[in-house]
Amino acid sequence: MTKTPPDPKKMIAVTGIGVVTPYGIGMASLYDGLLAGKSCLLPAKDIFPDFEGTTATVSTLPDMNAAADFQYSRSDRLAMVAAEDAVAGLNRQQDWFRESGIVMASTVGGLSEIDPSIMQNPGSWYRQKDGLARARSYSVAHVATSVGQHLGMQGPCCAVSVACASGGMAIAIAANLLLDGEVPMVLAGGSDALCPFTMSGFNALQSLDKEPCRPFDQHRKGLNIGEGAAVLMLETLDAAQQRGAKIMGTLLGWAMTNDATHPTAPQKQGLGMADCMNRAMAMAQASVEDIGYVNAHGTGTPLNDVAEANAYDIVFRERSRRIPVSSTKSYFGHCLGSAGAIEAAITLASIQSDVIFPTLRLQDPIPSASVDWVQDEVRHQPVGMGMSISLGFGGSNAALIFGSAPA
Repeated sequence: MTKTPPDPKKMIAVTGIGVVTPYGIGMASLYDGLLAGKSCLLPAKDIFPDFEGTTATVSTLPDMNAAADFQYSRSDRLAMVAAEDAVAGLNRQQDWFRESGIVMASTVGGLSEIDPSIMQNPGSWYRQKDGLARARSYSVAHVATSVGQHLGMQGPCCAVSVACASGGMAIAIAANLLLDGEVPMVLAGGSDALCPFTMSGFNALQSLDKEPCRPFDQHRKGLNIGEGAAVLMLETLDAAQQRGAKIMGTLLGWAMTNDATHPTAPQKQGLGMADCMNRAMAMAQASVEDIGYVNAHGTGTPLNDVAEANAYDIVFRERSRRIPVSSTKSYFGHCLGSAGAIEAAITLASIQSDVIFPTLRLQDPIPSASVDWVQDEVRHQPVGMGMSISLGFGGSNAALIFGSAPA
């Protein structure tokens, strides 16, 4: 493959990473938790007494509800804390910062603020002290606007909600905004809180595993729901270098596709996923040999994991060695609209440290001629380029390819 010299004005630099996960706030807590192989998955009844299952939750979160007539949802607050973490140390009064944009993903939005008791008497529920104050945060778009309001950012403010591919797609859309010259910088990511309505929905679909999930295991039974947020600060490489920013990595290629086959199930052979990965590699001018690791979507559901394994077999069948693949949802569950953003941050951490985190509880992997399932223990090996995969209901696919910071 002939590669053209990279143009710094058309390369995307990652200059900040903010995360809130069940491990705590910040990349250090996330990295240390993954490195230790600590599972955050616990019985759901500890949070929702009437629900039998397994979840992962963020234990401490600032309130941030400053105004009496207004209330931020839990998804809002997760996003705001992650965004603050991403821009820590920046002077937010600079014009370029105020003119920058926001692209945030969410599937839950403020739905977590509705108590199930509302079903008994909605009028009475809204007449209580904070009933209407909560209602302002219901929209998934409110997550993005909350970040903008909190940080004083006045550029484009966009919401993405395409099921579980949302976090990855938010980052891809943000990168396109930068290449189009629409903004000097974009904060991109996703945020979703635990919500009884969401859990009930997945339970009705028979998608949940009551025990801690086992992605890509032949005896897997479903997914677990987690919560969290991640925000990447993205700029063109040229802009980042001009202002002397610390560059944590580069976004080299990205793609978004849709299977267009079913409202919930993925295309069985993984054709749409494979097309998405190939498009992202073409944009990055990367071959299958260049990709050192794939952070998989890997939910633990019977249909998704097989389709995803099929896609890897299509894309990487000509690779000289099997491609290392793992699912970090085995540590803290599926964080829905924020999953792709959190996993993008983990992929960058793997590139920076040359560490690949294994899939927990993976004992009997799906057979694959092309995949090297990373299991049992942390693997120390050069990564180079890492790919983060996100998939969602409706056949939504997103692929992000990250590389290390330029020398």
